[in-house]
Amino acid sequence: MCGTEATDYNQVVSILPGLDLCTECIQYIDNARDAQLKNRESEGTDVSLKPADNPVRIPKPKEINAFLDQYVIGQDEAKKYLSVAVYNHYKRIAEATHRSSENDGDDQDVDIEKSNIVMVGPTGTGKTLLAKTIARLLDVPFTIVDATVLTEAGYVGEDIESLLTRLLQACDYDVERAQKGIVFIDEIDKIARKSDNPSITRDVSGEGVQQGLLKLLEGSVVLVPPQGGRKHPDQKMIPVDTKNILFICGGAFDGIERKIAGRLNHRMVGYGQDASKKKHERDNLMKYVQPQDLKSFGLIPEIIGRLPILTSLNPLDRDALRRILTEPRNAITRQYIRLFKLDGVQLEFTDDALDFIVDKAVEYKLGARGLRSIVETIMVDAMYEVPSSPVEKFIVDAAYAEKKLQEAHFADSVPTD
Repeated sequence: MCGTEATDYNQVVSILPGLDLCTECIQYIDNARDAQLKNRESEGTDVSLKPADNPVRIPKPKEINAFLDQYVIGQDEAKKYLSVAVYNHYKRIAEATHRSSENDGDDQDVDIEKSNIVMVGPTGTGKTLLAKTIARLLDVPFTIVDATVLTEAGYVGEDIESLLTRLLQACDYDVERAQKGIVFIDEIDKIARKSDNPSITRDVSGEGVQQGLLKLLEGSVVLVPPQGGRKHPDQKMIPVDTKNILFICGGAFDGIERKIAGRLNHRMVGYGQDASKKKHERDNLMKYVQPQDLKSFGLIPEIIGRLPILTSLNPLDRDALRRILTEPRNAITRQYIRLFKLDGVQLEFTDDALDFIVDKAVEYKLGARGLRSIVETIMVDAMYEVPSSPVEKFIVDAAYAEKKLQEAHFADSVPTD
């Protein structure tokens, strides 16, 4: 022990058996340790640092793709484009951070531009899930914005800057982190130019929004209202630099297939035509989408130029829907199995039940999102009864699934085309 007697201002603490130190000695030891660590760090000695202090390692494109495979079934082409674009974007940020301290000769004059992305595909094919999964892997701020609520400044709706407000809110207003985040703009097709004909009325929710998005996509310092909206006109604005924010846009672009077919001069009749092959190509015309098709649909050339990465997502066939039910790490059946396990009950879905669920999703053209609504309808009674019952195992077969859908009048609740 240090020999100091305990007082009201200097307590004696038992550190180990036979080792008693006063609080002043403990403070002295802490200060000496901190000083020694600082000296070793200044001398270039390797010091163990907190993980946050280490440089962030950027996953390679194949690693990003492998991570996406755990959550998203199929869409291999879209995953490849997305993996490369995200890797290049954050590599660009890392290069810009060290540019001032390194001299690479002529390479110093090369300015790498942003690789904003636009994903085209039917609803329920995984556009939002891909963006969410990317953000989870990189541990960066992420927000989803619905483009349909955006309008030009001064009109009813949300200002363009409100999407950055949501990004700030996602990281507790840490501007430094927000400036390296990801913004997913959903329903980008809904802000397409309404008509090519000049009109005396302003297109405030279409072309006007596209014009407002240009400065954000390009990269500029934007004054963002921290509380969003126009209810607080006196609030202090927060400057946010968007040059390192990755923008991922997604949209169904319903009807763009006709423009693609017109550009390709797609012929469905004639001698020597393989009918099955032509039908397959007709159902997957989206894979031939090009920037000029987006222009024909109603996006202005300026915004298309700021979304250089264009990829499409394929419609989900029956096999893909079947895999989505069970294979991803967050598959809906795995979620229910986990929920029942928390109650000490073993849940099992038979193969015929899974096939029945997929058949219904295909029949009603509900896509991947429809799988969840079908399973929710089937499982609601079991989730209500089983926790209060003594059963240890619960099996869901096709007969049980069909019975529950009929009782819930599921077919009557699904909108028809």
